[in-house]
Amino acid sequence: MSKPLDGVRVLEVAAWTFVPAAGAILSDLGAEVIKVEPPTGDPQRGLVNMLNLADSGPNPFNEVPNRGKRSITLDLKNEAGREALLQIARSSDVFLTSFLPALRKKLRVDVDDIRAVNDRIIYARGSGWGAQGPMRNTGGYDLAAAWASSGMAQHLLREEDGPAPMPSAFFDLQGANTIAGAIGTALYKRERTGETSLVDVALMNVGMWTLSPGIVSAPYVDTPAKMSRREPGNPITNWYETQDGRWIYLVLLQADRFWPELCPILGRPDLVDDPRFCDAKTRFENRTECVAELDAIFAERTLAEWQELLQALSGVWAPAITYRELHEHPQVDSNQFLPEITGHDGQSFRLVAPPMHFDESPTAPEGPAPELGQDTESVLTSAGFDWDAITALRERGGLG
Repeated sequence: MSKPLDGVRVLEVAAWTFVPAAGAILSDLGAEVIKVEPPTGDPQRGLVNMLNLADSGPNPFNEVPNRGKRSITLDLKNEAGREALLQIARSSDVFLTSFLPALRKKLRVDVDDIRAVNDRIIYARGSGWGAQGPMRNTGGYDLAAAWASSGMAQHLLREEDGPAPMPSAFFDLQGANTIAGAIGTALYKRERTGETSLVDVALMNVGMWTLSPGIVSAPYVDTPAKMSRREPGNPITNWYETQDGRWIYLVLLQADRFWPELCPILGRPDLVDDPRFCDAKTRFENRTECVAELDAIFAERTLAEWQELLQALSGVWAPAITYRELHEHPQVDSNQFLPEITGHDGQSFRLVAPPMHFDESPTAPEGPAPELGQDTESVLTSAGFDWDAITALRERGGLG
């Protein structure tokens, strides 16, 4: 079965996670993604320490954003290397970059430079702060440009230690989805109208989009609402700790519908008509007391016991599970959310598939992240270089 982007060639000049992860999605969708790396490689290749994975397992910081690509090393500071890049661009559909404007200009790989050799190419840029404004040349990882600058960190402020820590690549990967979707739309536009596009996605905008309801309402409220588990708007859309220190999330948005159903399952049918909690209005007025009652109830049993009892509940609920438990979740294998691939060392491991299926088939990676420069010669050959030209390119320092 063909993939949606079979036949599309993407030339990626990018580093770290945000933009390269978009290239990974396009690769999973069938595109040929050529990753251009400096002779020293994308610095992401060495980023393993924060998960203590140096001695075992794949490097997720490399595999997640780079699986399924072809790697070529070019020294873009060298004129021969830049000429080789332009030659590959002639036969590419998309140019994907994370380089800031000043660096693109210095290396002469900006929009006009690439369009001079291919006027149909879609040029896509990912940035921290946006293509315009005083910070357009400022670097911005998602921790700064999205987590800190969207309102998320302040929203998750805790009494101790300040804001909650950000999960690795949290907004990078959401941003990658956005870039990949925008490129797909641009390809459709070009197919339909013949017109090409310049695509921009900024991490700050990605963060703001994710926090849209709070941002939109901010000018109209005196004090931004703080998250409070003990004073929620609806006590049965909340989370509760079990006897063994695990957490269960109740997401019973239609409170008056589910309260009479929930209480007997919890072993407390008396709470259904308790005058403090008999309807949504009184539960809100007495929300601190209601949460205290539910805290005491959930603390009586383990997670496993509650999972069995809550099967009878027709509303939505879920336990908070660990990354490791996800590997055993029945929905994961049923829907192939975590397919298995084989690494260059012959060892198999699992990668998360992009969250899109076509014709009931998952968008699974074709293979692992490439080794540094493993496809240099084959990519150059497919771009029209013969062996003498490749030797000359190497001698001129274009390959580093």
